[in-house]
Amino acid sequence: VQLQASGGGLVQAGGSLKLSCADSRRTSSNNALGWFRQAPGKDREFVATINWSGGSTYYADSVKGRFTVSRDRLKNTVYLQMNSLKPEDTALYYCAAAVGAAITTATNSYRYWGQGTLVTVSS
Repeated sequence: VQLQASGGGLVQAGGSLKLSCADSRRTSSNNALGWFRQAPGKDREFVATINWSGGSTYYADSVKGRFTVSRDRLKNTVYLQMNSLKPEDTALYYCAAAVGAAITTATNSYRYWGQGTLVTVSS
């Protein structure tokens, strides 16, 4: 497994979770990384992305101001801090590595995908 996501769980609305994604690829430091999610019966959607240096980020409108993406290049790990969680945030969350170094929201720009970690927010 090249991308291993973890940190999901059950949380009440208004609570917080922090997801982690360990990137074990040999050239992991040169790619933008992203988080996506897929709720039951819905298409996979973009959540957040961070560029190769960690200096540039971009968020979906639905999570802006509540979620924060960051990365530790020494640990080859990307994080997604999720605050003020809502029931509509319930989904399987995936991390992915883009082909290039710049941030991107396009699913087809991501070549490597983790297995997903489940986040459930109860009302």
